[in-house]
Amino acid sequence: MKKVILISVLVIFSIVSLFVGVEEISPLDVAHLTPVQWHVLFISRFPRLMSILISGMSISICGLIMQQLTRNKFVSPTTAGTMDSARFGVLMALLLFPSAGMLEKMGVAFACALLGTFIFMNILSRMKFKNTIFIPLVGMMFGNIVSSITTFFALKYNLVQSISSWLQGDFSMVIQGRYELLYISIPMIIIAYIFANRFTLAGMGEDFSTNLGLNYKAIVGIGLVIVALVSSVVVLTVGTLPFLGLIVPNIVTIFYGDNLRKSLLPTALLGAVFVLFCDILSRVIIYPYEVSISLTIGIIGSVIFLYLLMRRGRL
Repeated sequence: MKKVILISVLVIFSIVSLFVGVEEISPLDVAHLTPVQWHVLFISRFPRLMSILISGMSISICGLIMQQLTRNKFVSPTTAGTMDSARFGVLMALLLFPSAGMLEKMGVAFACALLGTFIFMNILSRMKFKNTIFIPLVGMMFGNIVSSITTFFALKYNLVQSISSWLQGDFSMVIQGRYELLYISIPMIIIAYIFANRFTLAGMGEDFSTNLGLNYKAIVGIGLVIVALVSSVVVLTVGTLPFLGLIVPNIVTIFYGDNLRKSLLPTALLGAVFVLFCDILSRVIIYPYEVSISLTIGIIGSVIFLYLLMRRGRL
């Protein structure tokens, strides 16, 4: 029943998203669109809608995978240094391969994101004190170190403005021809669903999963590759979406538990609904101007995060 509600809300928000903007287009105009309306709808708003849906689903699922593998509900791509490492990779691509295309930049960003995530997991494996709050704090400290290095080199080579565009999430610049890289996330979501049961077993610990015949290190490696690849694609295309991979999986697991296969679809749906809602709000709150989606998600997400933090403290 909850999935039906989420799907219904997602469809309604998707329709609203297509018809909200400076250029007034009504659902009644679809049968007789003017050339300008046709261009706005199919070159700007439909690509924007697709990028919102894919980004919301994929980052939420990445957060769910990371929380399962680390056995910590407050770990996500933004609190484990993955996003910061991906931005560092973008900077390296700009410095080393200035004429490189989007695929080449994505490759470098993916390599750095994967390396950063493996470093965080290695730090995690060496930690003796594994408090629920302490682990993401370590991840945020690691991410801030990577971000500081990125800022240093960006200042040194006058690339601050270029890097800042990947710091703030923004869907306003998404048009046809500039978002298709996000489709790489779709096969990653399918792979995550195929390996969902194995991720669930891996989340029970290395000793337990190994005794059940699971290749623990290989499954963790597959999960981290999915997280790193999706994070680098999203950062390169739309920027950072804070709190998304943190709060959505937490909300879903309250209702569906820690079985990854059962919670994967609701996580994807709720992630898409949440980003759609924040994007529509960003477009109407100071209409006809637009607030950055990262600001909207950051404010709403921080309130939800504080609630989840206090709720967990009471349990």
